[in-house]
Amino acid sequence: MHDLVVRGGMLVDGTGSPPRQADVAIQDGRIAEVGEVTGSGRDEIAAKGMLVTPGFVDIHTHYDGQATWDSLLAPSCYHGVTTVVMGNCGVGFAPVHPGQEDFLIQLMEGVEDIPGAALHEGIAWNWETFPEYLDCLDGLRFSMDLGTQVPHGSVRTYVMGERGANNEPATAEDIAAMAAIVKEGIAAGALGFSTSRTIAHRAITGEPVPGTFAAEDELFGIGRMLGELGTGVFEVAGAGAAGEDVAAPKAELDWMRRLSAEIQRPVSFAMLQVDTAPRLWRELLDLSAQATAEGAQLFPQVAGRPFGMLVGHQTDIHPFSDRPTFAKLRELPFEERIAQLRDPAVKRQILSETPDEPSLLLSRLGKWFPMGDPPNYEPCYEDSIEALATRAGRDPVELLYDKLLEKDGKELLLLPVLNYSDLIADPIREMIYHPNAALGLGDGGAHCGIICDASIQTFMLTHWVRDRTRGERVPIEFAVKRMTMDTASLYGLGDRGVVAPGMKGDLNVIDHDALRLELPEMIFDLPAGGKRLMQRARGYQATIVSGTVTMREDEPTGELPGRLIRGARA
Repeated sequence: MHDLVVRGGMLVDGTGSPPRQADVAIQDGRIAEVGEVTGSGRDEIAAKGMLVTPGFVDIHTHYDGQATWDSLLAPSCYHGVTTVVMGNCGVGFAPVHPGQEDFLIQLMEGVEDIPGAALHEGIAWNWETFPEYLDCLDGLRFSMDLGTQVPHGSVRTYVMGERGANNEPATAEDIAAMAAIVKEGIAAGALGFSTSRTIAHRAITGEPVPGTFAAEDELFGIGRMLGELGTGVFEVAGAGAAGEDVAAPKAELDWMRRLSAEIQRPVSFAMLQVDTAPRLWRELLDLSAQATAEGAQLFPQVAGRPFGMLVGHQTDIHPFSDRPTFAKLRELPFEERIAQLRDPAVKRQILSETPDEPSLLLSRLGKWFPMGDPPNYEPCYEDSIEALATRAGRDPVELLYDKLLEKDGKELLLLPVLNYSDLIADPIREMIYHPNAALGLGDGGAHCGIICDASIQTFMLTHWVRDRTRGERVPIEFAVKRMTMDTASLYGLGDRGVVAPGMKGDLNVIDHDALRLELPEMIFDLPAGGKRLMQRARGYQATIVSGTVTMREDEPTGELPGRLIRGARA
């Protein structure tokens, strides 16, 4: 008798093969049979009319602190994710000398917008070295499996102290010490090394992340440890990734190409369309493909939808925050503040005030969009605040003011910042189809007060596979492969991402016809009452990790079969 049998579903197995009807049996945490399963199961899931996929593997999250207090790892758990990789963008919490904890929290708070108070209260700091951090995670249980990378910012600070934090050049001795720590971390089970070189990534104090300006000798000195061990990914948030320097990405690709070719390890880098150079992304994709043809292993990490901010009265950024009357009201409790903002006299006063500097946010009202329900992540200009105001014969700033007060003041508007220069998602589709594209950048656990993109897996299955009307869709087998076998393979997790005998028993059973994204909402459940945007989904009949059902009908079952992943696996 099998432990679990999923019967009669439409299987999309992760390999890119067309869907087919099949049963899936799981025994002792592994897939035992795929096809017509005659034996019974102690637990059975009737999947007729349902989609059955491998569990999704999300390679770009920031649960480094949250994992120490939250076993669910929400919101990823609500979107069919059964494996996450954290420690991205060069920030994390190990290694750490006693006394450096506050600085690492400031880094994470500034770069990834995770409330510092929540990190202070939630993290127990039961480690100093990176192997000790892994040991701490190894003693915890989760709703999914979790792997991590060694972050450059922590390593540089640990070795160089204030010199490292201040981005001073590393000496040969510094580089040797950093390389030794990274080698120790990879040998202990880290899945790679990460660094950030974009000046958009700054600590809460405004200082760039340690390693932002690291010279090639430092990057190559550390990278050679991955080559020496023959394992691990070198992950990069490259200079110019957020559009701050349009000349930088080509230079970044040059050293990444040479590094990968030398160490024979994958280098994954963030790939986004920026408004300051809206065609550069295609050139970078071509250059990375050429580098791969010449022996490098470059993997552009792409997002599945526009990379945008959510803005409302509960978020960190607000278009009227530079107006004195509004700034005073922000100190009031939420309900009282909304009541005041509805007062016509208060509205007139706020709208009459002129900021000292023109508002960049209010200068882009052609890219502000009400989200709708279900949320629309590929809106057109006609959906924008500017276009709505023109049709209604109203002032767009006043219309924006009124829109933000809808839904009892909890309305959220979408402001795409990256990946949406032409107000259409066609460039995203091209990026996804690049031969070496790695679907990521969802930032689960991060950007709590302004972004909620950890739902990209559900978005791929709804918008790209089923619902898109403004251009070509993608085949379901392609979308599933991008979220399973491809991401697992990049990080050396060869035991998952495909539904086949012997593979890990991670599955999703999905009512694809009914699958939908819910609207994001602000909740206040982090330690110290910290806030975070949360987005759930409807339509996941079951999510299964190692043969154990962790989610049933979109709700957690309380089972926690997830474990720390140590190193690559066959």
